[in-house]
Amino acid sequence: MVEYATVKEQLIEALQLEDMSADEIDDNAALFGEGLGLDSVDAIELVIFLDNQYGIKIDNVGQSKEIFVSIKTLTDYINQNKK
Repeated sequence: MVEYATVKEQLIEALQLEDMSADEIDDNAALFGEGLGLDSVDAIELVIFLDNQYGIKIDNVGQSKEIFVSIKTLTDYINQNKK
């Protein structure tokens, strides 16, 4: 089972968020907009991250909106779908 803290650390590295620490990221904070402030380029990086790190492929773009809501939704999705 992947922990929220692990996903936070992996995202900091994958998205090069050097000015942020895992402790500063709330599990329920939005990944896009007001929360972490990720953008459309980061969304592509998240899809690549899931494939490379966990073998998870996202084929339905609409589904990504539900997955990439927060660290919690992303981690829960990883735990349900990792290979």
